[in-house]
Amino acid sequence: MSFLDIKDLSVSSGGKPILKGINLQIEKGEVCVIMGPNGSGKSTLANALMGHPAYQITGGSIFFDGQDIGLLPPEKRAALGIFLSFQQPREITGVDYYPFLFEAHKSLSQEKKEEAMDVFAFKQSLEERLKKLQVSSNWGQRHLNVGFSGGEKKKSEMLQLAMFSPRLAIFDEIDSGLDIDALEMVGHELGEFISSQTSALVVTHYPKILKYITVTKVLVFSAGQIISTGGPELAQRLEQEGFNDLIGKNS
Repeated sequence: MSFLDIKDLSVSSGGKPILKGINLQIEKGEVCVIMGPNGSGKSTLANALMGHPAYQITGGSIFFDGQDIGLLPPEKRAALGIFLSFQQPREITGVDYYPFLFEAHKSLSQEKKEEAMDVFAFKQSLEERLKKLQVSSNWGQRHLNVGFSGGEKKKSEMLQLAMFSPRLAIFDEIDSGLDIDALEMVGHELGEFISSQTSALVVTHYPKILKYITVTKVLVFSAGQIISTGGPELAQRLEQEGFNDLIGKNS
């Protein structure tokens, strides 16, 4: 069985079928990229893997590292090592950013039955990552994502990725709306995350992020199904030709 093993997965939201029999396997060390037009089911898959309650599994199964996670709540999936970077991170007024990170760390450690870092060790680790990401020093006085620019929100997601050390990272259009510098930062952090013991699922409209990472396979979604599978060359072809021709051949 693969590290992430999805078999005949069907997912609905609000009573509407979206995914229709998805089969996907990802091994440790692999980067799988999912592309496709709007409404094709890419973000639905990302949210279903994380256990978002608005998405109901109506058929098939999801196994992560040999465990059936289809009925697990999001916090249990996070404790197993699954991380979702949101397409549009929420702004939460009243939640101080740094204490949020520390409380999340403690919660994950408790779920994993591990000893959490004390506040001083966590602060030291946090400061090292903040310096590396070139984060503004005023983040400690800000609420979670409130008033953050698009690039700052992506940096916030990358900071959480670094601090929580997941084993499978799911990036839902992490490159959306980024300028060249921010895109390079995200690509670098994603590249650093991948190792022989970790994997990534990258949902994107654009192949520009792929220049910073080594991609194992590219899947194209349309109408809730996988219509094409290939390597990095498939993403390059789609950048030049778009999706219409490929979708037309499979309709």
